[in-house]
Amino acid sequence: MAETQFEDTVAVVTGAAGGIGRETALRFAAEGARVVVADVDEEGGAETVRLVTEAGGVAVFERCDVSASDEVAALVDGAVERWGRLDAVVNNAGVGGLRAPTAAYPEDDWARTLAVNAGGVFHGTKHALRHLVPAGRGSVVNVASVAGLVGFAGSVAYCASKHAVVGVTRAAALEVATAGVTVNAVCPAFTETAMVDRLRRFDQGLGPRLAQAMPVGRMGTVAEIAAAILYLCGPDARFLTGVALPLDGGLTAA
Repeated sequence: MAETQFEDTVAVVTGAAGGIGRETALRFAAEGARVVVADVDEEGGAETVRLVTEAGGVAVFERCDVSASDEVAALVDGAVERWGRLDAVVNNAGVGGLRAPTAAYPEDDWARTLAVNAGGVFHGTKHALRHLVPAGRGSVVNVASVAGLVGFAGSVAYCASKHAVVGVTRAAALEVATAGVTVNAVCPAFTETAMVDRLRRFDQGLGPRLAQAMPVGRMGTVAEIAAAILYLCGPDARFLTGVALPLDGGLTAA
């Protein structure tokens, strides 16, 4: 592979068994990074590794439940032990949560959604900074959502968790602003993923409705989200930190 901006770097990507996480892992590897593919989905994670290696890249899979701090610590520490450095951590793993009115929202789903979406980003950021700050370099990118910037009726747990992702990002960014480490978030709106495909099976009109809700008239793609993530981890984004970047086709501009 030709030398690129991430040559000889190490990236950890959670939720990389598919969707945005898989595309991000593939792009990091194509740009020369060695990638740790993390997920609870072992089959999907193995497929991501296969795709990376077939394209000439380097990747390994590690099973990790991001809601468990000890598992995230072992994931990040393992990357450093394996390759001697850490350069980027992308905290992408998340769940959608149920759709229900706040007054009737199940508390077990509330707890699980917050544990994975908010807790997973907190754990990933915390353990990444343990290595990045002493090294004086590196990037954390947290995958939030447009639901971390605005509210959506019937999605109280998801909205709360993604608002928390933005809060973690901003607080951590300020703490390490002079340490050579950046912490940013991306906030995608409706994106073409397997999750949306599954929903379409039960509601064939969903896709057109989601596209119509976007000022640009279409949903985003995983390639567009991954490109933004890599930019935030790259050398041209060193002056960007604490940003919650909307990738929303103009949705929050309305």
